[in-house]
Amino acid sequence: MTIQFDEIYERRNTNSLKWDKFKERFRAKYRVEDDSDILPMWVADMDFAVPQIVIDAIKERLNHPIFGYSYISDECKEAIQQWYKRRHNWHINKDALIFHSGVVPAIATIIETFTEPGDKICISTPVYAPFFSIPKALNRQIIECDLVESKEHIYEYDFEQLEEAFKKGVKAYILCSPHNPAGVVWSKDTLKKLIQLCIKYDVLLISDEIHSDIVFEGHKHIPTMTVEGAEQAKIVACIAPTKTFNLAGLHAAIIVAENKQLRNALIQNKMAHGLDDWNVLAASGVQAVYEKGDEWLDRMIQYVSKNIDYLEQELNKLDGIRIIRPHATYLVWIDYRGTGLSENEMMDRLINKGKIALEPGTKYSEAGRGFLRINLACPFETVKDGVERFKKALL
Repeated sequence: MTIQFDEIYERRNTNSLKWDKFKERFRAKYRVEDDSDILPMWVADMDFAVPQIVIDAIKERLNHPIFGYSYISDECKEAIQQWYKRRHNWHINKDALIFHSGVVPAIATIIETFTEPGDKICISTPVYAPFFSIPKALNRQIIECDLVESKEHIYEYDFEQLEEAFKKGVKAYILCSPHNPAGVVWSKDTLKKLIQLCIKYDVLLISDEIHSDIVFEGHKHIPTMTVEGAEQAKIVACIAPTKTFNLAGLHAAIIVAENKQLRNALIQNKMAHGLDDWNVLAASGVQAVYEKGDEWLDRMIQYVSKNIDYLEQELNKLDGIRIIRPHATYLVWIDYRGTGLSENEMMDRLINKGKIALEPGTKYSEAGRGFLRINLACPFETVKDGVERFKKALL
């Protein structure tokens, strides 16, 4: 398999959210003076070409000139099952698979199915922004429970604090596993404690595991449903190949609901909204990567790990900057609290002086203030360019 992660593709003027749309999001908020040469390293979108097997599979499907109503084949379902068994030792029941257009819409569906307006949804912050924006849009109350920094400056749970939150009548808890934005791979012990707490307070556990495939050496993702005691809890998981293989534009995700009662309720909600399964091209591409994508993924993880090495080596030299090395994901959490700069000051420097667009930490709640998120799923030359722009911003 020929894999070229060093190749730089021109993505401007391709209707790319990352490269064409970001200027609208940053221009007004940060008083951008000149947006002609800003390097976008913000949203979780790779600048790597998708595996060739995806293109080949879609081309093969295009050879048949009819795109009528379709369904997900048993072969595609089998590919999904075998991938999670092979990569994660997770034996998923074929009947437990509910197909959706994306993990965020899937989370919205789950919340809508099992909670009512006014119900409390708990999240552990800082965390992926839709975890609070989607429940709020559905008129649910958000209960934030901050993660705490360990001695190694990585996040961990304060279970006493979380239990106090659950005592307030929480109906559902949204877990980010691995964690976004800090890239934490949660331990089996942490997941077990979380599951037991959800059982004790009858809280639905929504486990977003979209980043589960991108885990670095020395760490191992543990699917929430494989943890001891999980079968006694109310758990639904959300998985997808979209972050793994840069397929977000195909709109393909899966809700895993082993509990038959939960599954039937989700299917009923899906039918009530007239939602269909994946389109024919998405199904072809997804089946291909789950059947044959291992080598591409393994090489991509190695490549991104070296990008992180370089970022860590270079930016840790700067006064007040500390790189928090992730266990997983291609996203890196940067701690700049030591610089004494406010978020507005830092973002102004990055965008208007350094000409680089990163995610501000408060996008992930107030608990993220003093941090930035950078995306390193890009060619090494882009990483080097981004590092130099970051340095220039702090001169």
